[in-house]
Amino acid sequence: MAEKRRNVLLQGGILAGAGIITKVIGFAYRLPMGNMMGEEGNGLYSVAFGIYGIALTISSYSLPLAVSKMISARLAKGEYQNMRRVLANALVYALIAGLLAMNVLYFGAGVLEQLYNRPGIEKPLRVLAPTTFIVALLGVFRGYFQGHGEMISTSVSQILEQIVNAVVSVFATWQFMRMYSGREDASAYGAAGGTLGTLAGAFIALIFIMYLFVANHKRYRHRPNPKEQLESGAQIYKALFLTIIPVILSQTIYQIGYTIDDIMFGQLMEHKGFTDQVVASLQGVYNTQYNQLINLPVAIATAMAASTLPSIVLSRMQNDMRGMHQKITQVIKVNMVIAFPSAVGLAVLAEPFMQMLFPSLVTYRPQAVMLLMTGSSAVIFYALSTLTTSILQGNNYMKLPVIHSAVSLGIHIVLLGILLAFTDLGIYALVICNVLFPLVVSALNCRSIGRNVGYRWEFLNTFIKPFLASAAMGIVAFAIYQELGSAFHNVYIVSIIAFGAAVIVYGVVILQIRCFSEEELESIPGGKILSRLII
Repeated sequence: MAEKRRNVLLQGGILAGAGIITKVIGFAYRLPMGNMMGEEGNGLYSVAFGIYGIALTISSYSLPLAVSKMISARLAKGEYQNMRRVLANALVYALIAGLLAMNVLYFGAGVLEQLYNRPGIEKPLRVLAPTTFIVALLGVFRGYFQGHGEMISTSVSQILEQIVNAVVSVFATWQFMRMYSGREDASAYGAAGGTLGTLAGAFIALIFIMYLFVANHKRYRHRPNPKEQLESGAQIYKALFLTIIPVILSQTIYQIGYTIDDIMFGQLMEHKGFTDQVVASLQGVYNTQYNQLINLPVAIATAMAASTLPSIVLSRMQNDMRGMHQKITQVIKVNMVIAFPSAVGLAVLAEPFMQMLFPSLVTYRPQAVMLLMTGSSAVIFYALSTLTTSILQGNNYMKLPVIHSAVSLGIHIVLLGILLAFTDLGIYALVICNVLFPLVVSALNCRSIGRNVGYRWEFLNTFIKPFLASAAMGIVAFAIYQELGSAFHNVYIVSIIAFGAAVIVYGVVILQIRCFSEEELESIPGGKILSRLII
């Protein structure tokens, strides 16, 4: 059993590691790109990406998860021909859905620019349009490898995609901003340059993963199973749609939430007398300086969810409920041990993070610092909602996350409208609702997992102990930063010392309060060494 848990965490660790690397690369290129575009350009870039996110969600975002689940289920039953049929039919779906999304985004860019009342987003949208087609095909191949428990191919393709994205995005942004510096719409061209890297990265990743598929195709050949009952194309498409549609609806609600935020914020703030430039700049601060930092630790949960799903499906089909519950405990606990200190660290070190990462974006820096301090807890709730959604889907409760997300979105929209219309919170209303949305989803998902999956939550070790260790870490980090900050005036040196001390304190405390049992530690890669540190 320990070996099974170790394999789950190893595969999850591979994807999580790739997620961290891609997010770090994302930070690396978004910083110079964001500083070159300015706050107005960042606002256009983020709104365009929000629209692109909806198109991607509807067309292909669910494909890796759906294909992974269907492939792993057929492999578990030895249905190898059906597994290959799933791949073929999923590729046909990706071709059709990707082409439709591409055409809608490209030819509808002008209409969307008017709807959002954001002059300039037409240019980045048209650059992003073909990316939806490429990502649809890419998602099928990634799901195929994940369904086989092969996370390295997906991970390498993600890293390669992000490297190409970074290089092209920074160069194109610099080139476009230089070429069109004398024009009023220079920010729009800069945003278009940034999106060009997304297209290039996805294209290179698709070529790479297709090469891996062709090169390793013989490896995944299996002897025919005489007992296998072949599924028709209609049966496979039915199963595919039954898996895809709930995921699309669930993720679309997430993306629609961001889009509704952009529309409501723009319209209501303009109604209060704010100019388009100020509104775009505030949206740039929210989406670039706040959301980028929040999304980094959440990437770990997303990767863990993707790698855990096939394993949960396998345990359920083998009727191994005890093993499945242990996998759920392990993956959630590991993520909470990462999410809690990430949230606390972002809150207590918000000011130096903004100074170091966005040195040229100073106009709205106080607002950016307060946004991060106020909304850093979203890291915890987004991580938990992502994982619990995957757990429910792995147990065939596909509709529940959709219902929970819809309920949360309804509460989110009502509260956001009230706060924007009747208070002076402004951009802080977005942060409050950004925390509320995953909080409600997490609470509803956790209740459903307890009721429908029969899982008993370990609140002490999963939530309370990581919180206590994170609180101790936060106190130490804040105290060191305040004390050294008055003595030294180099934010980099002071922040590195405070961050280093925080990591040591958290590591020592989390081990000493025995958040993990010895068996759990041994199932974590490198856990045997950590277990020796416990006194």
